[in-house]
Amino acid sequence: MLNMSTPSELKSPCVTRNGMVKLPPSQPNGLGSASITKGTPAAKNRLCQSSSVPSILPPPPSSLPYHHHHHLDGSGMPHSAASLLGSDMEPGKPLVGLKPSLRQLPPLTLPKPLLLERQLVLDEKLLNRLLWYFTTGEKCVLAQVCKTWRKVLYQPKFWEGVTPILHAKELYTLLPNGEKEFVSLQAFALRGFQSFCLVGVSDLDICEFIDNYPLSKKGVRSVSLKRSTITDAGLEVMLEQMQGLMHLELSGCNDFTEAGLWSSLNARLTSLSVSDCINVADDAIAAISQLLPNLSELSLQAYHVTDTAMAYFTAKQGYTTHTLRLHSCWEITNHGVVNMVHSLPNLTALSLSGCSKITDDGVELVAENLRKLRSLDLSWCPRITDMALEYIACDLHKLEELVLDRCVRITDTGLGYLSTMSSLRSLYLRWCCQVTHTHTHTHTHTHTHTHTHTHTR
Repeated sequence: MLNMSTPSELKSPCVTRNGMVKLPPSQPNGLGSASITKGTPAAKNRLCQSSSVPSILPPPPSSLPYHHHHHLDGSGMPHSAASLLGSDMEPGKPLVGLKPSLRQLPPLTLPKPLLLERQLVLDEKLLNRLLWYFTTGEKCVLAQVCKTWRKVLYQPKFWEGVTPILHAKELYTLLPNGEKEFVSLQAFALRGFQSFCLVGVSDLDICEFIDNYPLSKKGVRSVSLKRSTITDAGLEVMLEQMQGLMHLELSGCNDFTEAGLWSSLNARLTSLSVSDCINVADDAIAAISQLLPNLSELSLQAYHVTDTAMAYFTAKQGYTTHTLRLHSCWEITNHGVVNMVHSLPNLTALSLSGCSKITDDGVELVAENLRKLRSLDLSWCPRITDMALEYIACDLHKLEELVLDRCVRITDTGLGYLSTMSSLRSLYLRWCCQVTHTHTHTHTHTHTHTHTHTHTR
């Protein structure tokens, strides 16, 4: 064994001129003469060793403050290197060329608590209940944790009501040869998405989508096209190929015409929304009223629609249409309202937002003929006064929501009429400059269930 001395007993070796130290042959380490390069003071005090033989340093004596115990064998002597490395090593066997593979290590096993935790994390029954509590965005991230989580999260039940938004530039990948390839939509199909929003697409993009999405023919129920260049031909192909389509939205699509609506609209559509499409006017309403007998919801934002269009609604829509939204139809007057209320008596939701030519008389027609209304939007109708609110309070006893944003002629007197409406749940009075906060506060406390939204600036 090696005899170790305390730091105070170490003798400095003789230093030669070339910066090398030489140990005398009688050094009791069994290694003979060796030399090391001059280095730090710590290096000088280390035992000199041959580059071909690894050093085995026994533990320092107990007098050193940074060691608290010795490893001793049964004889009271320090453990040999062989006993520390494994039972297969013989005490006298040289250690040169020792490889870690010679050590006999037991197989790695997880402690029982960790094993149980792993089983719980991968338990599909537990995951099916746990993952309901996360938002859609969080589910997209959690699906990347592992295959088990992905399998559970890719069930259609976790994605009901979610609409993916796909931009035209995201639909293709660039191949090394410079050609474009349509992306795989298999991951969307696994989750069973039934609605899509396509932004900036062309006729070709829509055809590629139909060909590459496995559920497009029968499984897609709703499609929204925004800022797209779809033409009459593309619209016709889409509605012909997508046999399950029931809800269609066209927003900012300026390349299709009213003729395209006549050639493509299908009776299976129950909901249609058209906004900011410059080629839509009165004839579009004629096509809608004649070709969509099952229409339950119509949302229209068109600057060129007039009172004439309101006369196109027939008894077909009278039984089925429950929601009508006319946004910023500047040319519609009270005469158009007359045609509309007689053709669509079963409306439960009506919006005349931005129809700036509507007056109190038009609101009176609405209140007298549409008694089933639960939601009424009269925002941005600057000609409406407190008299219109009196008509509403007298006749619309089922009304739950009333929007009066930017109705600048409404005063506290009009709110007094509304205070008698026990069914009203939500009242919007933003930017109504003649309504005081005091009266809205009083109205809110008169009906504690009513939410009043005000913004008078």
